[in-house]
Amino acid sequence: MEGVYARESSYLGRAVQLGVVGGRVISVSFPESPPADADPDHPLLDRVFDYLDGAEDHFDDVTVALTVPTDQREVLEAVRNVPYGETVDVARVARLAGLDDETEGDLETVRAGLRANPVPLFIPDHRVAGPGATPPDVAERLRELESS
Repeated sequence: MEGVYARESSYLGRAVQLGVVGGRVISVSFPESPPADADPDHPLLDRVFDYLDGAEDHFDDVTVALTVPTDQREVLEAVRNVPYGETVDVARVARLAGLDDETEGDLETVRAGLRANPVPLFIPDHRVAGPGATPPDVAERLRELESS
């Protein structure tokens, strides 16, 4: 199943949109409303909406395609290991990624990786306090969901 899939979320107050190619998720976004040409039916969207309804899901088995530089890929892979319900800071992500949490250049690598995240939710940048690809209002709702 390839294409663009989207569905309106009353919990988030906006849509969840997935781009899927070759069995890999290449993009996740949260537009104000689903695009008219997006298909609302996809098994991953079903899982996302179960998650939004309160089912704990780590999405660690979802195959994603990362087209970011290697250092940012290492950051995003580290973020994928942040446990459900936890919120960590940028310095912790640096350490998880094998970077120096006291070097500004390494911290900026983490911040850049978080901002470049093409698949928020599946790489849960909402679990990191700081900049990310997930819109701030969506990140807050996801943190609230995971803390309840």
